[in-house]
Amino acid sequence: MTKARIIPPETSQDIAAVQELCWDYRDYLIGLSPFDAQLIELFYPQDKYAALMNRVAEEHAPPTGLIRLAKLGEAPVGCGMVHSLPDGSAEIKRVYVTEAARGTGTGYAIMNALIEGCRDLGFERILMDTSKPLEAAQRLYLSMGFKRRGPYQDVPPIAEGHMLYFEMDLS
Repeated sequence: MTKARIIPPETSQDIAAVQELCWDYRDYLIGLSPFDAQLIELFYPQDKYAALMNRVAEEHAPPTGLIRLAKLGEAPVGCGMVHSLPDGSAEIKRVYVTEAARGTGTGYAIMNALIEGCRDLGFERILMDTSKPLEAAQRLYLSMGFKRRGPYQDVPPIAEGHMLYFEMDLS
């Protein structure tokens, strides 16, 4: 099994690869179910997501965040990012691995790099969420030491019961 390299995106090509992977992730979530598609369109309509993707490099830069890109050879196969929440916690977002790289340990490697990056930036707590259909992601997070918890932000009624929340104490 070829092991993915996990790197901080440093070139415009790397940032473009992260943006493309994030769009692929959005499409993947939309394809999970009609309900998931409805949630994504509610929380991340195309214009809002496009604006976020245009700001992704600035909003996830140290000291308040980071991005990691996974590559197999020179091919981008996954990404993940961290940003700071108002309470000073880190939030992991948009962890995604392409179908071709699933089962290779790439998701674990991305998550490990994000966790270490949070430690390096001095965060004491990591929060994250995922939707119930993403069972492999849930197993990964729990295997890495995350604990289930309740919502850490306001949740619109439509999403209640569909989202799962996780926390890792780094202190």
